[in-house]
Amino acid sequence: MTNRIFADDILKDHVAFVTGGGTGITGGVARALAEAGASVSLVSRKLEHLDPAAALINEKGGKAFAVAADVRDPDAVDKALKATVERFGKVDILVNGAAGNFLCAPEELSPNGFGTVVDIDLKGTFNVCRAAYPELKKHRGQILNISATLHYLGTPMQLHVSAAKAGVDALTRNLAVEWGRHGIRVNAIAPGPIEDTEGMKRLVPEPIKQKLRQRVPLGRFGLIADIERAAVFLCSDAASYINGAILVVDGGHWLAANKLI
Repeated sequence: MTNRIFADDILKDHVAFVTGGGTGITGGVARALAEAGASVSLVSRKLEHLDPAAALINEKGGKAFAVAADVRDPDAVDKALKATVERFGKVDILVNGAAGNFLCAPEELSPNGFGTVVDIDLKGTFNVCRAAYPELKKHRGQILNISATLHYLGTPMQLHVSAAKAGVDALTRNLAVEWGRHGIRVNAIAPGPIEDTEGMKRLVPEPIKQKLRQRVPLGRFGLIADIERAAVFLCSDAASYINGAILVVDGGHWLAANKLI
């Protein structure tokens, strides 16, 4: 996490289970949580992305563990959680960041393509929350879901992702109400356009990127580090009375984006 602004031990003695934790935004969040003192379990379908990420955290003095699991498979998620508890003793922070995305016009979107993204982003988030519930209840833990701003106004070529992330927002608010009585906080971060991600490089053509940047009131795209800071805050005791919030981290973009590109 660049330009660190939190104490090194703000998350000391916490254990985070982070899906999609090998790369991209959630990989950055996992590193930031480790820098803040948490032990981190990195979870994704393939160890080839996780092992280097875990090794980097461990080399820098953190504690990280890589475990392969597909969030679409409840049994695999259960096994990964059990392995994490065996390794670190508990799970009291859950970060749901596993996601799928591709550009597609709605009239060309197949039922399988739509369903795959919903299965990963929305149903996968539910699967992991449900599996982690006993541990989170035991330790009065917390959930941080990674959402998006795509569905706030409607985003071309992103119908499938928008639908899935709208569901993630609903899941976040409902679980905050349902599980708050157990001391479980449930919040989400909705990143706007984040420049140093593979998605921005792969999914946003340069001409559109220039127009997009002009519509951000702060005059710049976000960085993964901006999401990292928000995540550490929401996972720390500094946010102990924040529950059911969806924190938009986009420089004011969605408020100003009153036209479709």
